[in-house]
Amino acid sequence: MTDLATRRAQLEGRLAALMGRLRALDAELDSHQSKDWEELALEREGDEVLEKLGQSGEVEMARIHAALARMDRGDYGVCVRCGAKITEQRLDLLPHTPFCPRCAS
Repeated sequence: MTDLATRRAQLEGRLAALMGRLRALDAELDSHQSKDWEELALEREGDEVLEKLGQSGEVEMARIHAALARMDRGDYGVCVRCGAKITEQRLDLLPHTPFCPRCAS
């Protein structure tokens, strides 16, 4: 059984990694200044992919912040929908999940 301090460290580590990734994505997006139309078109296509990666990272960060808030309130590991205990196996896979398997499906 994973204790709360270990789980918090895991979530905070993932949050730090995501913030670093988002900073790198922002830097990459800001670096495109091509004057050539063809190169600019290719950069724009790549930018769309980078923006989607950034958006998914922001969503995961919000979920992690919510999980940390649940830890602070003392209701981490309890399904927010039905109140059932979320299994350790599920939390090992998705440590930021607010739902038990039944409510998630």
